[in-house]
Amino acid sequence: MPIIIFILVLIFLILAHEFGHFIAAKTTGMRVDEFGIGLPPKIVGWKPKKSETEYTLNWLPFGGFVRIWGEDAEEGVITPNTKDAGRFFSARPKWAQVVTLFAGVGMNIVVAWALLSVGFMTGLPMSVSEAPANASVTIHGMTIVSVLPDSPAEKAGLLAGDVILALTDNTEALQEPQQAEQVSNFIATKTGERIDVLLKREGETRALSVIPEAGIIPDRGAIGISMDMVGTVQLGFFSALWYGVLATGNMIAVIAVGFWTLLFQMVQGTANLSAVSGPVGIAGMFSSAASSGIGFVLSFVAFISVNLAVLNLLPFPALDGGRILFVIIEAIKRSPIKPVVANTVNTIGFLLLIALMIAVTWQDVARLLG
Repeated sequence: MPIIIFILVLIFLILAHEFGHFIAAKTTGMRVDEFGIGLPPKIVGWKPKKSETEYTLNWLPFGGFVRIWGEDAEEGVITPNTKDAGRFFSARPKWAQVVTLFAGVGMNIVVAWALLSVGFMTGLPMSVSEAPANASVTIHGMTIVSVLPDSPAEKAGLLAGDVILALTDNTEALQEPQQAEQVSNFIATKTGERIDVLLKREGETRALSVIPEAGIIPDRGAIGISMDMVGTVQLGFFSALWYGVLATGNMIAVIAVGFWTLLFQMVQGTANLSAVSGPVGIAGMFSSAASSGIGFVLSFVAFISVNLAVLNLLPFPALDGGRILFVIIEAIKRSPIKPVVANTVNTIGFLLLIALMIAVTWQDVARLLG
């Protein structure tokens, strides 16, 4: 069931993105020929009277699309005698083209803000140290935030979201740690020794064992986790709206830095794609979030929405950012880019994106199988 919900969430986020393009195109005077749910072939279509837009339901359940007249270069050129000539995409002012291309990203950001705002109203899990002064906070405990791949923690079965209740070995015990440093210091001197971990997962108490290794952190033992004191933070209506803005902005900054860092590393040949997840890996993360409560789900869906926004804004061919770059170049050179050039560049960009998606998905499947 969580996987089905994740697919529906992904479809919703893509449709929200396309709806942003749709609204902006209509508002700036462009002709929108079709708004589709799913991808062709078409199952059924509906065109209201006095409407230029056909609304379609399509067979392939992968989000949706909006077909703006003239957005694709292969639609050719128009003449002053062409019907609705002034509503052709490239005939509209450059600012209108940029606004329309950016609107999908903007809608994903608005969706993330709305989800985080609702999360703050109903209760959102976050670091206790980052909780607003006027918030109501229910502390969960020392929570594992992330687990390194192939680390002792992952091999032992520890998961992000686990709350550490106690650590014990043959000589000492650490009960209900209040600071991450207490846990890391307890582990630091026990390289190669077994540590018993008592934790809470999905409301149940569990016991696991882990053996710290050297080399994860210089000069000390470690098991490959990051931790924080996490609690459920709840705010009033107006405070929730404001802190939703702040949380969304912080999420955008963190994800943008991550994307650009990965791109630079790929150019340099030093990128580690094992840290990158595709739809299969993200579906697994969503399943874990779903089992942790509605607050985790809202936060995670907002995270996916911002990822879609930042990814689409990258100045790469076939993405919204690449199309915006084309419009800016045309504005600077005061002439359109030749359709054959635009089509070739966008096709190459699209094929590269598909190749990357296949590679990441293959990696996700391999990780699941072994």
